[in-house]
Amino acid sequence: MPLLIALLAPLLWGSTYAVVSLYLTDYSPYWVAVWRALPAGLLLLLCHPRRPPLTWNRQFLLAFCNITAFFALLFVAAYRLPGAVAGTLGATLPLVLMGLAWVQDGVRPTLKWLLLGLMGLAGVLLLLNPSANLDPVGVACALLATLLIGQSSRWMQRWPVSDLLALTAWQLLLGGLMLIPLAWWLAGPMPLPQPASAPGLIWLVLLNTALAYWAWLWGLKRHGPEVMGMLALTNPMVAVSFGVLLVGEALDARQWLGIAVILLSLFLMKLPTRPLFKDRQTAKACPDQPGNG
Repeated sequence: MPLLIALLAPLLWGSTYAVVSLYLTDYSPYWVAVWRALPAGLLLLLCHPRRPPLTWNRQFLLAFCNITAFFALLFVAAYRLPGAVAGTLGATLPLVLMGLAWVQDGVRPTLKWLLLGLMGLAGVLLLLNPSANLDPVGVACALLATLLIGQSSRWMQRWPVSDLLALTAWQLLLGGLMLIPLAWWLAGPMPLPQPASAPGLIWLVLLNTALAYWAWLWGLKRHGPEVMGMLALTNPMVAVSFGVLLVGEALDARQWLGIAVILLSLFLMKLPTRPLFKDRQTAKACPDQPGNG
């Protein structure tokens, strides 16, 4: 059950492409980002009115990195790269998290986690089949967005927070407020949402943002960044599946193989790590008793 709660975040985020394609194609993505974050934060604060659980500087730092800068970089990458390329670069999150732990804390990744991260990335490459025409600015923005998520995940794991719902609410509220001037500058005045877009906005606000971001924070505290980074590989898998079911896309044999590789990497993640040469390690730990031999 705890793993299913943690899975809610990448699974719900995987629905974003299909929901936007069905209901929100007529709106600027910058204003869609504002509509995702700001109402979700306000709604959570109305349901759970609390002060920010972190100091203001840490709260603003998380909101800026996790919401404002992340959304802005993601949209720049989306405009300059094919969606498949942006999705593949985002799938480097497990490797980014391992690199940050190594650089900042001197913790080398174990062979198991390194191989699983590479295996999951290979599955996403098969699934999304990125184009060879890469725009350097778009690639840099996509990788920087992934780096911000990785660093924010490490902060949220290390900083003591007991009220995750309040942390989610304030992060979305502050991040949404900081997005407004950016959206106004890049896309002009805010358009009024039309009734036909209401189902998409309701889904994005309630499930895709409010619930998903809480589940992501909960998963980080419960399972750690490494496990959540691996679970994030289900995001592009779900995005492609929604594209097949709702938008009318089709998968070829290579993409089905990619889905199988991602699922296998997640299955192997849950297997216990057993030490090699167990008998030799046991013998070293238990020296011969007097009189033996």
